[in-house]
Amino acid sequence: MSTGQRLAQLAHELQRRNDPQAVMEHIVTAAVALVPGVQDATITRVRARRHVFSQASAGPLGTLLDQLQDQTGEGPCLDALYEDQTVRVADLATDPRWPRLAQHAGQAGLRSVLCFQLFVEGDNLGSLDLIATTPDVLDDDAEDVGQLFAAHAAIALAGAEELSHVQIALVSRDVIGQAKGILMERYRLDADQAFALLARVSQDANRKLREVAEELATTGQLHR
Repeated sequence: MSTGQRLAQLAHELQRRNDPQAVMEHIVTAAVALVPGVQDATITRVRARRHVFSQASAGPLGTLLDQLQDQTGEGPCLDALYEDQTVRVADLATDPRWPRLAQHAGQAGLRSVLCFQLFVEGDNLGSLDLIATTPDVLDDDAEDVGQLFAAHAAIALAGAEELSHVQIALVSRDVIGQAKGILMERYRLDADQAFALLARVSQDANRKLREVAEELATTGQLHR
C-alpha cells in the first residue's frame, strides 16, 4: 500500500472517531507507523501559554520531551506553536536554539525532532511532534509525509473537539476541498495526489497551504 493510500485510510479511520482523546491516541500511533524514521510521537498542548503537557503519546520519549519543554520553557514544539508552523531539528542535543533543553536531550535520547502546528485557538494550542533517537534521521521525505499527516490530523482533531474559530495551520476544510476538486478534474488525480500537489506548491513557494488553495479556488491559477 502506498503512502497516499495509507494516508487516505487514516483519514477515514479518524473520521469515524468522535472522542477527542481516541482521535489523538490514534494520530500518534499512526504517525510512528506512517512517517519514515519516526520512533515516537506526541501531541503537545499548551494552556495559558505556559503549561506544556502531552495530551497523547505513542511512547515515553514524547512525554519526556514535553516534560522537559515545560521545565525549561523552551523547545521546538513551542517554536512551532508560537513562531513557525513547522520546525525540524537535526539533533536536539546539540542545537543552539534551545540550550537549556539541549543539556538534557542527549541523555534522554531525544535527537531528531519534527514539530507541526496543528491549531491555535486563543490560549489553547496544539502541535504534533515526531521523534527519533538518531540524529539527522528525519529528512525531507519525513517532513513531506509529516505535513500531509498533520493536515489530516488537524482536521480530525478540530472536528472531534468542535473547536470554535479554530485557526488550523495547514488546512481550511472548505477551500482545500474546492482546490483539490479542481486539481483532480484538471489533472486526473485522486484526492491524496491533489492534496500532495497543493502541499508541494505551498512548500516551494513558502506560502501557507490555505493561501495557495484560496488562490486556486478563486482564480483557477496554481503558481508553481
